[in-house]
Amino acid sequence: MQQPNTIALDGMGGDHGPSVVVAGAAISLERHPGLSFLIAGRPSEIEAELEKHPVLKAKSRILPTDIAVAMEDKPSQALRRGKGSSMWLALEAVKKGEADVAVSAGNTGALMAMAKLILRPMADIERPGIAALWPTIESECIVLDVGANIGATARQLGDFAMMGAAMARALFHIENPTVGLLNVGVEDIKGADEVKQAHAWLKDAKLPLEYKGFVEGDQIGQGVVDVVVVEGFAGNIALKTAEGTARQVGQYLKDAMRRTFFSRLGAFFASGGFKVLKHKMDPRRVNGGTFLGLNGIAIKSHGGTDAYGFASAVDLGYEMAQSGLIERLEEDLSTFHAALGAEIEEDKS
Repeated sequence: MQQPNTIALDGMGGDHGPSVVVAGAAISLERHPGLSFLIAGRPSEIEAELEKHPVLKAKSRILPTDIAVAMEDKPSQALRRGKGSSMWLALEAVKKGEADVAVSAGNTGALMAMAKLILRPMADIERPGIAALWPTIESECIVLDVGANIGATARQLGDFAMMGAAMARALFHIENPTVGLLNVGVEDIKGADEVKQAHAWLKDAKLPLEYKGFVEGDQIGQGVVDVVVVEGFAGNIALKTAEGTARQVGQYLKDAMRRTFFSRLGAFFASGGFKVLKHKMDPRRVNGGTFLGLNGIAIKSHGGTDAYGFASAVDLGYEMAQSGLIERLEEDLSTFHAALGAEIEEDKS
C-alpha cells in the first residue's frame, strides 16, 4: 500500500451524510491515532464538518465529487449513474492501493454491485457475502451471509464457511475457529438439500477450521460457534429480527422500571448493571458488515447509525486491514476448493 493505515470513506453515504461520517471518523482516529482518511464527497459539506475536528482535518484528504448514490437507487441504476460518485471513489481508492479499506453507510445493493465491479471477486468465488458481528453470551460470533445474496448453493455455503473462519482468525485470533451451518434442526436429515450437501463436504474435508455441524437460530446468541453460516435471505431476516428484539426488550425494561415508585427505586440501585446490559445490547457497538470474497476490503455501515456506530464500522475496517485478511482468505479458499474438487471426483468414481 502507498499509504499504510489509510481508510477511504463514502462521505455522502447513509441517512445523515457527512455529519455522521466525519464525526465517526474523528472518534475512530482517537482510538487509532495512526490512521489517515480519504473522504469522498462534496467538498463544501465535508470541509464544514472537518472544521469541527481539527485533528481529523490534518489527517484527511477530500476526494471531490458532486455525485452521490441515493439510498433508494437500485443496484443497476447505481452502476449506470454512479461512476465518479462518493461511493465509487472510496472503492476505487482501495483498488488503486491508495487506501487499505473502504467504508460506506450507503445503499447496500449499490455498494455490493460497485464493489464487485471495482474490486472484483477472488478467484473461484461465485458470490461474495456480507459478514456481521453478532453479540453472544460468550463474546461475539460472525454470521454470514446477512444479505448480499438470496439463496446459496452448497459450494457457496462452503465458501462462506471459509470466509467466516478467515475473518474469525483475523478478529478473534483463533487458529481453528468453530463453524456451524444454520438449519431448522441439528439432525443430519433436516434442512434443504444445499445445506445438507454443504454439511457433508465440511464434515469430511480437512480444512483450517473446526466444523461443529448444524446449529439452530436460538443457539447463535449462546455463542456455541465462532462462525454461523447461512444463505443471505434467512441471514438478513435473522439479523434484523435480533436487532428488533433487542430494542423491544430494552423498551420493556424501561417501561417496567418506570411503573411504580419502588420499581424506579430498584432501577436506581441497579443502574450500574443496566449500563452494562445497555452496552452489550447496543447494536452500534458491532455496527459494520464486511464484504468477503473480494480483492479488497469494503465495510458496510448501517445507514441510520450515528457517529458512535459509524466509528465502530471504521474500527472494523482498520482491524480487517491490519490482520492481512485478504492474503489469508485466498490461501484458505484455495485449500477448500482443492478439497472440494477431490470430494467431487471421489463421488463420481
